[in-house]
Amino acid sequence: MATDYKLKKLNAGRDFIANNYHAPLSLSDMAKYSYMSPYHFLRTFKDTYGETPNEYLIRLRVEQAKKMLITENFSISEVCEKVGYASLGSFSSLFCKHTGMAPTLYRRKLWALSTDAYSFPLQVIPACYAYHFLGKVAK
Repeated sequence: MATDYKLKKLNAGRDFIANNYHAPLSLSDMAKYSYMSPYHFLRTFKDTYGETPNEYLIRLRVEQAKKMLITENFSISEVCEKVGYASLGSFSSLFCKHTGMAPTLYRRKLWALSTDAYSFPLQVIPACYAYHFLGKVAK
């Protein structure tokens, strides 16, 4: 387990990634904010968080893209650019790998579930979260 000092340094790098997911980031950029060498940052990040900094970055980008595909009327190309990808092909293949479907199909399926335009369909929200946020007790 990382010490408090190392964890604070890692958190600074992780926060940098989260705040700049939409920009092109290299391992050196990420490590600089943790005051570590790139390869030490990579190893420590993976040991602490269970995923590499790049895997974390991809996960953030895909999650943000999923939100944008449901709640915004941007084209797939615009979503691709807004989450930090220059190549539509790379974005689509990574999105498909993480969600099991292409971005257009993802949007089409979830919009079909929603009665309100540009909102999350209720069927996508797990019941435990809905009960928690609505203040109801599950029976």
